Amino acid sequence: MKKNVKWFLVQRFLVILFCIYWGGEGIDLLYRLGAAPAVRAFLEIQQIEITGNSDVVGWLLQLLLYFLTGFMPSGVREWVRWQIDKVMGNSLYIDVSSPLYTGARSWILWLMIIGGILGLLLIKLLPYLLGALCYSRIVVRQFNDLLAQEEAQKLARDQRRNLVLSDIAHDIKTPLTTVCGYSKALLEGVVEEKNRQAYLDAIYRKAMRMDELITLLFEYVKLESEGFTLHREPGDLAELLREMTALLYADFEEREMELVLEIPEEKIPFEMDRVQIGRAVTNLLTNALRYGKEGGRVLVRLSDYELTVADEGEPVDPELATHIFEPFSRGDKARSSMGGSGLGLSISRRIVKMHGGKLVLDQNFGDGYGKAFRIRFPDPS
Repeated sequence: MKKNVKWFLVQRFLVILFCIYWGGEGIDLLYRLGAAPAVRAFLEIQQIEITGNSDVVGWLLQLLLYFLTGFMPSGVREWVRWQIDKVMGNSLYIDVSSPLYTGARSWILWLMIIGGILGLLLIKLLPYLLGALCYSRIVVRQFNDLLAQEEAQKLARDQRRNLVLSDIAHDIKTPLTTVCGYSKALLEGVVEEKNRQAYLDAIYRKAMRMDELITLLFEYVKLESEGFTLHREPGDLAELLREMTALLYADFEEREMELVLEIPEEKIPFEMDRVQIGRAVTNLLTNALRYGKEGGRVLVRLSDYELTVADEGEPVDPELATHIFEPFSRGDKARSSMGGSGLGLSISRRIVKMHGGKLVLDQNFGDGYGKAFRIRFPDPS
């Protein structure tokens, strides 16, 4: 956004320079065709004669200094003017006279001359003044728009953060209620001995579920924080993908899901944060494990810097698919039955985006797969 604003300001600056140039040309034409003849006619009517031998700048300077000496006492005025002539030279001698303005009225003549000169200078500078005014208004307006956008983005981030905290609290409350209830039953001795192990297993599973939710929340908040940076280093995407798949191999076997691996043997070089990319890949694999068809296939493919994880589960509802990468975009049914946090895909998308890639949902993958998630990494070549 800031780059767009800079380019916009550069464009407007060039347009204003163009207008200033042609505005100056127009004023010069106005001087030649209108102002100069009008000034000559005025001088003739008022019988004003300006004599001397100087350039324009020297003439203006001496004229201004002579006008200021007119406010000095007699004697001092002549001495100061003598000093001006001595310093600037006789070649800058200027004399303005008119039979209509003599004696005490001579100051009116000087005032008209100075006022006319300043007026002509002001008109000459008018394009520059208008250009500066217009550009300053454009800069202020863009700055205010930028501040408004940043404020809106900050408000949206705060709202998302509040939503995350609200939903994560909701998800933690359910297993926490189970843990508290089962623990109390065990402490009070109301659980039969044959059921104690089942209660302990349930407490452990719910505790692990809370640990998973808190870990995901921590990762999400960390990625969303402004000070977070990646620790990128050269690595091998193919090797990393094999490692992440191996870590979940037992879980896929437990659900009798067939892993179809299409990972090249050769090295796929990529500069990355191994921990974060590994987390993004793990989230996609966990998503396939959780929402894929039990006993079905899960495809893990890496080809030309594109990673695909596809499963034979049900396609994502079209309404949900439009915002599936937003935090907690699951719906109440998924929240209660599937055990997902709704943060995994959001975290994966954020990580991939920070690496210059893109994570998309493909519901028309074909070959019997219900859906596929594709990560398109930037090709370093």
